[in-house]
Amino acid sequence: MVENGTQINGLAGRTGDRLKAAGYNVVEVTSADRFDYTQSQIVSYLTDTTLAADVARTLGIPFPYKTAYRHLLPNRKLFGRFLGAASLFQSAFMPKSNGIIRHLPSFMSGLSKGRQIPSIASKFLRQQAPAVNKPKQGKSLMRIGYFTGCMNEFVLPHLGLKTIDFLTRHGIEVVMPREQGCCGAAVFLGGGDFETGRKIADSNLAAFAGLDYIVTDCATCACTLREYQRFLPDTPERQEAYTAFSGKVTHVTQFITDVVGLQASAFQTPAALKGKKITWHDPCHLNRHLGAKEQPRRILKSLEDANFIEMPGADRCCGMGGQFSLMNYKLSQKIGEKKINSIESTEADIVVTACPGCQFQLLDGIVRLKKRQKVMHLMEVLA
Repeated sequence: MVENGTQINGLAGRTGDRLKAAGYNVVEVTSADRFDYTQSQIVSYLTDTTLAADVARTLGIPFPYKTAYRHLLPNRKLFGRFLGAASLFQSAFMPKSNGIIRHLPSFMSGLSKGRQIPSIASKFLRQQAPAVNKPKQGKSLMRIGYFTGCMNEFVLPHLGLKTIDFLTRHGIEVVMPREQGCCGAAVFLGGGDFETGRKIADSNLAAFAGLDYIVTDCATCACTLREYQRFLPDTPERQEAYTAFSGKVTHVTQFITDVVGLQASAFQTPAALKGKKITWHDPCHLNRHLGAKEQPRRILKSLEDANFIEMPGADRCCGMGGQFSLMNYKLSQKIGEKKINSIESTEADIVVTACPGCQFQLLDGIVRLKKRQKVMHLMEVLA
């Protein structure tokens, strides 16, 4: 537990106010120039789960977060119905400004005027992919569980299909359990709701039982699933189960390079990328928390007829930070602009990353600043 009265470098706004109300001495930060924004420095109180839990216990969880944490996110079917209804609203009131994002209109200025937000898919991933996906040819090398994450399930199903296709083409049997749910990042890492976090963790453990690995293409999900064993156990039995589960979790970039051991020849360049300049953005969860810095670069450098250029400050945060970007959008924009400037300096055509959250933060900045770069997930650039 963090002692009340401890000085915290926080942000102005609702989050800072809640910290103050819980008894913390918050030094407000309102300028992106105050920090060199790396994962360890960006709003540390938001990524400090112990602190989030302290605030949740002291003040409770406010509406509408409590409803989302305890009723929507743990219930995949209910969440899907909710987003299905939301997609109708998007179609009616939010014009598309990019193929996968929409422009938040000015009459909804209370939700961050002018923001580009994800476009909910008309057909979710589980409606397009079977629960069991056998290898395209030959005997299965291993049987893995694919953790889709909320973004791929409801917003980027094409990315999920790309990941499944790539893995099955390389001898992996991919199981996509229908019982899986949200990873719980917003619930227990951001919101401090450990009770609901345990329910989510127990449900995901049961969904992925008996599989060799749990693979995801979302860096935040991979990090969160691994953190079950660190924050959520309240009994020796849960500690043992969560630790065993966490040991099986891996991001797809680590899985295909370190576990499967694919060589450079396995990474083919799609026709659309040939002759293009590409650069790479390190998601904080992938690089700093999971330690995958070299693997994605090895893959990108293997793509023939594509010119990889390292951007300056590739490992600087893009400003997404989960709930941080929702609750502190203006500061998130300022942080994101530094990243966009780094991308621009490379003269790259495409910026590649490996976390859907980073994708949308980068897209938001690129569209808002009227830049030309395309944002793609690593799995989308592999033929």
